[in-house]
Amino acid sequence: MRDTLNEVFDIWKNLAGHGFIVALLDFVFLAFAAYLGYAIRLTLFIPHVSLVDLARVVFVFSSLMVFVFFLGGQYWTLWTQAGLEDYVRFARLYFAGALVFTAFNFSTRFAFLPRTSLAIMLFAGIIFCGGLRVSWRLTTPSSYPGQTSYPGQEQLETLIVGAGETGTLLARDLLRHSGNLRLRGFVDDDPQKDGKRISGLEVLGETKDLPTLIREYRVKVVLVAMPSATGRKIRAIYDRLAPLGVSVRVLPSLRELADGEISVNRLRQIRLEDLLGREPVQIDIQKVAAYLRGRSVMVTGAGGSIGSEIVQQILRNDPKEVILLGHGEQSIYLLLESFRKLPVRVPLRPIVADVADEIAMRAAFQRWQPQVVFHAAAHKHVPLMEDNPREALRVNALGTLTIAELAGEFRAERMVLISTDKAVNPSSVMGASKRVAELLLGETQKRFPETIYMAVRFGNVLGSRGSVVPKFEEQIASGGPVTVTDPAMKRYFMLIPEAVSLVIQAGAIGQGGELFALDMGDPISIAEMAEILIRLHGYEPGRDIAITYTGMRPGEKLFEELFYDPDTVHPTAHPKVFASTLDTISENAETRGLALLLRQSLHKSDSALSLLHEAVPEYAGSIVNQD
Repeated sequence: MRDTLNEVFDIWKNLAGHGFIVALLDFVFLAFAAYLGYAIRLTLFIPHVSLVDLARVVFVFSSLMVFVFFLGGQYWTLWTQAGLEDYVRFARLYFAGALVFTAFNFSTRFAFLPRTSLAIMLFAGIIFCGGLRVSWRLTTPSSYPGQTSYPGQEQLETLIVGAGETGTLLARDLLRHSGNLRLRGFVDDDPQKDGKRISGLEVLGETKDLPTLIREYRVKVVLVAMPSATGRKIRAIYDRLAPLGVSVRVLPSLRELADGEISVNRLRQIRLEDLLGREPVQIDIQKVAAYLRGRSVMVTGAGGSIGSEIVQQILRNDPKEVILLGHGEQSIYLLLESFRKLPVRVPLRPIVADVADEIAMRAAFQRWQPQVVFHAAAHKHVPLMEDNPREALRVNALGTLTIAELAGEFRAERMVLISTDKAVNPSSVMGASKRVAELLLGETQKRFPETIYMAVRFGNVLGSRGSVVPKFEEQIASGGPVTVTDPAMKRYFMLIPEAVSLVIQAGAIGQGGELFALDMGDPISIAEMAEILIRLHGYEPGRDIAITYTGMRPGEKLFEELFYDPDTVHPTAHPKVFASTLDTISENAETRGLALLLRQSLHKSDSALSLLHEAVPEYAGSIVNQD
């Protein structure tokens, strides 16, 4: 009997996918609604004198409503997967058609139609046609929690954290395509929702009740549907769930959900960046678009993790063209390949060259005449640069000077230097070389006042090449141990898209000679980050994966700073961007000219570290050259 019913349901559901069949059923039900209007008003067996009027009403009313539904796209809707918006659209179309029919009836009197019969007919019509559509939705087995299953698949008890609009949309999608997930209900901290039913599922409690609910319902999977929640909120939820051995999946942030699609396919495993406690960054699109729209924009280091994200965000603001400058041909090639999959209409001009090569850079500026320059090219690996100070100076300092001078010479409107918090009281060659770059930028601003120069400092970015997170993940994948230099070490961290958004925003704020720093939030313990990553991979720190402390490497500091003198810092129009002034160079370097000193030192193999100490007296690195 059950198999027969399932076959009937399958046949009935299949009808919903055939527009002609749906239109035919609409016509029949509307005709029956017209008959009911006459039968209830007059008599069950319509008198012969009224049959002609009934026939006219049936033809006009049914044909008109089917035509309106056709124009409104009703026969292209898959009613087995319809949502609230589909039913609202149906109701609007029905009332529009009913209004047209009523106006036509009263203006032409084409048939005898009592007003009572008209009211009954219109009411019955929406009940019949609406019920037809609802029946397809209700007879879909996946409309009921836990009913969709596949042979051999274990059904996993599941909770959704967040009973807002996002959680509701996710629940509806899961009820249609639940697979092996059996939804038990929602968890939400809004007391007004407690005990209520949403999409047929009960709100079982608050997030503090998660441990109890997980044990009571034997929950194996928790879905976090809170894309606008802060990392602190997600972290609090995760801390409750981590010891319970459940699988935690999340919907991406609002930035990742820019297309607005909420579905099962968007769920992913929780990541480190979800737990960092950072607020979503909002940028002033009008200001940003104003200085990028219609401009020729150059991005140096375009193939790197920061540079490639700068390119992606620039492309959203309608530039005239984007010049992709990078030293590694493979990274530029991969960047171009990634854009071939997207509908990019802005011309992309790839250049493979070294930013410290003045001849190549001059040729690039002369050919493309960039109006806005983002200088992201740099050597950033701290321990490697300790062994290669001349190369750090050549790329980070001389490369910046070359780009800055050419930007001024070719009358670029503005140039933004990507700097680092390691340039403040630097203890490493990399940090000191970036400090020299900042000083050179300040001097170049004096020589080319018509070009707006600025630098933007920020800390570490999650997921960038050579950063600590990929290293930890490799160590976890190989079974450990995870190596941390010092248990007290802390760093500022941002997401790459977040940092780049604020860099581009700073470019709109700058008036010339500013040094911007981004609100990095609170510094994060590297040891704590290692523990979180181990748990995210399903292991217990210290038991499954060991954490070992190796001691600080050359050039490292326990803590990083963003400004030399916090008293000189002032807020800007954006709450997450702070500004100071690009500093002047030291007295010793001033007397001989820092640019000349730099070029002279690069012609000698033993003077790179001497220059760093002369230009940046606060640099505490070794005076012994290691070139």
